[in-house]
Amino acid sequence: MRHRPPASRARPALVLALAAAPLAAAEPHRDIVIYGGTSAGLVAAIQARTMGKSVVVIEPGRHIGGLTAGGLGATDIGNKAAIGGLAREFYRRIGRHYADPAAWRQERMEDYQSRRKAPGEEEMWTFEPHVAAEVFRAWVAEHGVEVITGERLDRAGGGVRLTGHRIAALRTVSGKEYPGTVFIDAGYEGDLMAAAGVSYHVGREANAVYGETLNGIQVARATKHQFTHDVDPYVVPGDPTSGLVPLVEPGPDGVDGAGDARVQAYCFRMCTTDAPANRRPWPKPAGYDEKTYELLFRNFEAGDNRVPWNPVFMPNRKTDTNNNYAISTDYLGANHAYPTADDATRERIIAAHRDYQQGLMWSLANHPRVPAEVRAHFQRLGLAQDEFTDTDNWPWQIYVREARRMVSEHVMTQHHCQGRIMADDPVGLGAYNMDSHNVRRSVTAEGKVRNEGDIQVGVSPYRIAYRSIRPRKEECENLLVPVCLAASHIAYGSIRMEPVFMVLGQSAATAAALAIEARSAVQDVPSAALAERLRADGQVLDWTGAVRKPQLDPAAMPGIVVDNPAAILAGDWSTSHSIGGYVGDDYLHDGDEGKGTKQARYTPTLPRAGRYEIRFHYTPGSNRSRAVPVRVEAPSGKITVTVDERAKPAATGHVLGTFTLPAGTATSVFVDTAATTGHVVIDAVQFVPVPE
Repeated sequence: MRHRPPASRARPALVLALAAAPLAAAEPHRDIVIYGGTSAGLVAAIQARTMGKSVVVIEPGRHIGGLTAGGLGATDIGNKAAIGGLAREFYRRIGRHYADPAAWRQERMEDYQSRRKAPGEEEMWTFEPHVAAEVFRAWVAEHGVEVITGERLDRAGGGVRLTGHRIAALRTVSGKEYPGTVFIDAGYEGDLMAAAGVSYHVGREANAVYGETLNGIQVARATKHQFTHDVDPYVVPGDPTSGLVPLVEPGPDGVDGAGDARVQAYCFRMCTTDAPANRRPWPKPAGYDEKTYELLFRNFEAGDNRVPWNPVFMPNRKTDTNNNYAISTDYLGANHAYPTADDATRERIIAAHRDYQQGLMWSLANHPRVPAEVRAHFQRLGLAQDEFTDTDNWPWQIYVREARRMVSEHVMTQHHCQGRIMADDPVGLGAYNMDSHNVRRSVTAEGKVRNEGDIQVGVSPYRIAYRSIRPRKEECENLLVPVCLAASHIAYGSIRMEPVFMVLGQSAATAAALAIEARSAVQDVPSAALAERLRADGQVLDWTGAVRKPQLDPAAMPGIVVDNPAAILAGDWSTSHSIGGYVGDDYLHDGDEGKGTKQARYTPTLPRAGRYEIRFHYTPGSNRSRAVPVRVEAPSGKITVTVDERAKPAATGHVLGTFTLPAGTATSVFVDTAATTGHVVIDAVQFVPVPE
C-alpha cells in the first residue's frame, strides 16, 4: 500500500498551530539529529562526530545496537568484500574482542575460529549479543556521541515541527523537542520519515509496478520452508465446516505477481546455548494453549520429523537462531498491521510474537506429540542465562524484516540487484540474496496447507543509489533514510542486512555533513563530492570482483517459455543459482531427498495449433540424476523421455521431441522424482513452433 502526503499540505499553518500549543521542553540544537539507535544510527553518529558535527541519537527503547546487538549475531553478508568503512571497523572491533583469550569461557578460541574465521582475517562476523552491545557502547563513548534512550517519537501528536519542506525539530512522547539542521531516520519502521510527510509503501508491489518478476504474491516460487506432507487444516479433520486450526488463514492466496499490503514474517533471534551451566530451560508462557500448535503436532504426525529451526553457533557455545522449514519461529501473518500501527498496537503485536515463539519452543522441548528425538534436541539447548539479562533472557528487539519503505525519485528494484540497472550515485553496495521470508500460511482449494511468499534469488554485489536514501526535495529537504530506504519489496529483501545498514548510515551522515557545510538541501549534495569523501573513508562503492554469469532471458528466447515461477509444484523444492546458464532468475532442485513427493508441471498457453519442438532446460552437474523422467501429456497422448542431467544439454535446451499440439492450455510437461537417484534439477520448458 502506497502512502503519499496530501497534495496541498499547509506546512506554515502547521507551524503556527504547533506554536500555539504548550511549549515543548527545549533541547540544544544539533547539527544532526538521528532517530533510532540501530546499528545504522550509531554508525551515522560516529561518522558525524568524525566530520566535526554535533549529533544526538534518540532511541525509543532502552537498548542500542538494534538487531546487531539484539540476537542477530550470524551476520548476513552476501560478500564480505562489499563491506567497507565504519561497518568493516565494527567487525574488526568484534575480532579484537575475541582475540583476547579471556573472552572465551565455554570453548577454546582456536576451535571456534577454525570454523568461523578465515585465516589472516581481522574481522569476526559471528558474535554474542552482549559483545556487540559492549562494542557499540564503547565506540560511541570514544567519539563523544550523545545517546538518549527511552524517548519515543510522539506520532500521535504529529512527531515533528516543520518549517516549509524542512524538519525543524522532532518531538517525543515526553514532550521534549530536539531541533537540528539535518535529520536521519535510522529506525526499522520509518516513523520519522512518515511523520515528516514523506511518501512510503507498505507491502508487496505488483510485479507490473517496476517491471519485476519476483515481487507481489508468490505461490508457485515459494518452495522453501514448505510443507512436505499433507496436513489436515480443519479443527475436525476432514470437515471444512468445523473451521481452521490456528496458524492457518483461509485461501485463496491470490494471483502470483499481484500486489498486496502484507510484509514478510517477523520473529525473535534467540540466543541459546548447550553449555549446561549457562543453559536455561524453555519457559512456558502464561496463558499457554496447546491448541495454538495443533498444526505443528499434525505436521510431525504426518511424517515431517525435521528439526524446525536453524541454530548457528556463535562463540562460547551460544547460537543465533532463525526460522527453518514449514512451522518455525516466523509467526506468519501476525505482523501485517505492525508497520503503521500506533505504539500500543505494536506492543500487542510484539507480545503476541513473544507468546507464540516461547510457546513454540516449550512445545518442541516438552509436548508428548512432538517426536522424542526432536524433543531431545530442544532439551539440549536453552536460553543463554548471561544474555538479555534485563529482559528475562529474551531478545529485547523483535526482528522487523521490513516495514515502511520510502518512495523517492529513485527506487531500488530487482533490476538493480541483477545488474540490469546501475546507479550512478552510489553510497554503498548490496550483496545478499534477494530474500523474502514467507508472508502467510493458508489452505488451498484442495484442502492442503501451504506457506506463501518465500523468495531466495542470488545476486552479485550492486550499487545502492544516494537518491534512494533521500526523499523527494518537494517533500523534505533535510531528511535522510538509510534503513527504510526507497526499494521495492524484493530489492529490500537483499538490501535489508545489518552490515549494509551500517554502510548506508555512514553514507547518510556524510551527506548530511556536506549539506550542512554547503547550507544546502540534502538533495543538492553533489554525488561526485559525496562519493569522493566516502571512498576516502573506506567505503566500497564499486564492485570489481567476480559476477554471476549472464543468464537466459525468457523474453528473448524463441517460442513460449514456461519458467519456474509459472510451474505448478508439489513438494519442497530448493532454489539455486550456483551453476550458470539457467533460464530467468534461478533453477530448482529436489535436494536428492523426498523422492516421489516432488513434481513440477509446466503448462503453456499456446497461441495456435501446430507442431512444436519441446525443449527441457536444466543445469548439469556431477551430482545430478542420470535418469529423470520427463513426461509430455497432450490430448493426442503421453510420452515419457528419460533425461541424463549429468550430460550437458545443447545451448538451446534438451529436445524432448516434436509434437502436434492444440492451441490453449491442454498440453503439460511433468517432471517427477520417483525412483531417481541424485539431484533432480528443473529450470524451464520451451515450446518452439516448427514451420510447416
